[in-house]
Amino acid sequence: MRKKRVTANEEATVDLTPMLDVVFIMLIFFIVTTSFVKESGIDVARPSAATAQKKQTASILIAVNNNGDIWIDKRKIDVRSVRANVERLHAESPEGSVVIQADKASKTGTLVKVMDQVRLAGVTNISLAATQGAP
Repeated sequence: MRKKRVTANEEATVDLTPMLDVVFIMLIFFIVTTSFVKESGIDVARPSAATAQKKQTASILIAVNNNGDIWIDKRKIDVRSVRANVERLHAESPEGSVVIQADKASKTGTLVKVMDQVRLAGVTNISLAATQGAP
């Protein structure tokens, strides 16, 4: 048996390519499986309701604060542009629904105008956000 002698020119190296491949695949996996939370742009004091239920497929969130300001996708918009924004967002995800997050102190008139614009945009699956609990 002959033993091979290691000379000074031959160095032991570790190939990092398989490890980098695994890390890259894990990165792709985590990016794909991450759920992206959509936000309306402001926090509102939601009214409480005993029959409130959690909605799973809310793709469009609209917030109405106590001053009557309307927010979609972290942007303050006018009630006249609600329809165009909802049409655009509904085209991106047609299976989703609209959830309106109205503040307790918001005016009913503003809420009705927003709901009317959403229906004119072609969306009939509209929900109002509330916290679960006694009214």
